[in-house]
Amino acid sequence: MKRRNFLKLSLTTGAGISSGIIGNKSLVSQSEAAVLAPNLADPAIQPMFQQTVVNAISRNFKFRSDNDHEHDDEEDDREHEEDRVYEDDRHHVKYNLEIRQSSQLTGLVNRFGNPVATTFWGYKGDDDQPTWPGKTFEVRSNEVTRVEWRNKLKDGLGSALPHILSVDESLHWCYSLDGYQNVSIATDGVPLVPHLHGGHTDPGSDGNPEYFKGLTAASRGPRYISDKYTYENSQSAGTLWYHDHALGITRLNVYAGLAGMYIIRDDKDTGRHNNPLNLPARRYELGYVIQDKMFTENGDLFFPAFEGDPAWDDFIVGEGATPPIPGGPSALAEFFGDHMVVNGKIWPKASVEPRHYRVRLLNACDSRFLRLQLRAVPAGATDLNNASMPLSFYIIGSDQGLLAKTVTITELDIMPGERQDLVIDFSQVAAGSRIIVENLLGDSPFGGDLPAPEDLYPNRRTDRIMAFDVNRPFNNRRADKFKPLLQGYVANVKPVDEIRKLALFEGLDEYGRLMPMLGTAEPVTDVGGNIVNGAMTWAQPITENPALGATEIWEIFNATGDAHPIHVHLVHFDILDRTNFTSDVIEQPVVQHSGAIGVGFRLENILVDASSTMPASPAENGPKDMVMALPGQVTRIKMTFDKAGRYVWHCHILSHEDHEMMRAFHVGPI
Repeated sequence: MKRRNFLKLSLTTGAGISSGIIGNKSLVSQSEAAVLAPNLADPAIQPMFQQTVVNAISRNFKFRSDNDHEHDDEEDDREHEEDRVYEDDRHHVKYNLEIRQSSQLTGLVNRFGNPVATTFWGYKGDDDQPTWPGKTFEVRSNEVTRVEWRNKLKDGLGSALPHILSVDESLHWCYSLDGYQNVSIATDGVPLVPHLHGGHTDPGSDGNPEYFKGLTAASRGPRYISDKYTYENSQSAGTLWYHDHALGITRLNVYAGLAGMYIIRDDKDTGRHNNPLNLPARRYELGYVIQDKMFTENGDLFFPAFEGDPAWDDFIVGEGATPPIPGGPSALAEFFGDHMVVNGKIWPKASVEPRHYRVRLLNACDSRFLRLQLRAVPAGATDLNNASMPLSFYIIGSDQGLLAKTVTITELDIMPGERQDLVIDFSQVAAGSRIIVENLLGDSPFGGDLPAPEDLYPNRRTDRIMAFDVNRPFNNRRADKFKPLLQGYVANVKPVDEIRKLALFEGLDEYGRLMPMLGTAEPVTDVGGNIVNGAMTWAQPITENPALGATEIWEIFNATGDAHPIHVHLVHFDILDRTNFTSDVIEQPVVQHSGAIGVGFRLENILVDASSTMPASPAENGPKDMVMALPGQVTRIKMTFDKAGRYVWHCHILSHEDHEMMRAFHVGPI
């Protein structure tokens, strides 16, 4: 069966803004939950909460550097060993990593109940194998980290491997740039470029999408410098992550497995049991990378790209849209998988003691927003039929560090690309109980509200993420010291040098496909001296050119029907507030990278309803690099630009980022 969710032509947030119409044709995105198709894995037959998941912050899941001589005694319970003072005489930490193709068991089974392995791309250190997700970096604040990222996506004969997913070469992607007409994946390899998401990084090591490189000199991007990257880590402790960021294929490379956690420690958040904040540490600190996937029955990763694939009709935007190649492959507007995967395992479980644990979560999904609850169920249960009311837990930090104050919640939103730093008290349930991490949101684009029935997969399992079994005895040799009295982040109080009015749009490319874009909400002069206004593509001249050291407020007007997770490279920002607005949305042409003309928009007659202003929530009161821009609202963020050079800002729905919802900005003189 199929179902469609046509997004409303007018937003329902009270703003009354038009979402964009040509005649009687809606330009807002549509979506369809993927349904079981021939040769695809059936989520209904997969084991749930049977696979034990690896902890991404455990000793054995961290990269070891070339000069890492520290003895990690995580599993050693001797007080004088575990609580020794952290000593570090290193000034630079070096890693040599390779990107290789490998396979691993995820817990997936075929129709006969036999385990099947999944081919993926992963990062490999000198003395280990590739993993999915990539192993975790753990570094010290202000300690310089150097990483050489080596593209080794080759077969046994040294020839370039094909992409394990279908590449839509009609997009503005690496090898579509001028000068790359004779460069291809078949001869020159898959282009890659690593990005340290949340890193306070110089532009040459930031992971700009045009700094890519395949396997050959001809495949080097127009801004490529080196495979060797330097991360200053000039920031407080926080939960960062790294992932591939190659132009136009980020969604595919991350989906293939190229992502992992990057943890920064400092003198307060040491990762040791004797840390000054009394945070749970070592075996009581857990890290999980959440993704949604689809698989073929033989275990291969599946990503819709061809006519007849699940979700094709709706995610291609429907009537009037045609793929550049008849039948495909074609990029779709969004992707929602029907299997939930945590640290490379489908619907896994973890065993815990009845005590406080620190739990770091990363939403590495393509398009899926999550709203999470914790529900206690009897031991061994896999459904929520006899679940408790939602349990309370603490949020202590977010993207780049600790919040101003610990917040007690029962429900947590986490956007694609966002990280949340939690403390969960597992002693609040009876010993032997199971706690299921429930997801309340749907299998379609998120607009701010809970999903309607038509927004859900039939008989879906994406309402559950993983389970914690409270079945370990309490370790009396380790006191549970956590107290919810954390005081951390102090907001940016620097005077504001400039306020920019920016906007989010959903237009159409030359094939009639949905094309999300960034742009301005007012006329501005770009760096080429042109007066521009409205939606713009990646290739158009820069319009955001902050002075070095400037503090700015960006007002982001969302003129679409969906929420968008907005990420700004280089900086951390404060989320100030959100306010409803109305405007006229005026159609105008927009030039594609190929020179073809698509459909864009600009805003006129903007009216901001000051009476509707809502400040950032306490759970957002920390150093952020991700913000949820809700439809019909202007979202304001404040940040200081303290490194010169070229960076990017974009939507972190990766399918949007890859199809024009990304723009460069430049700090200082160009």
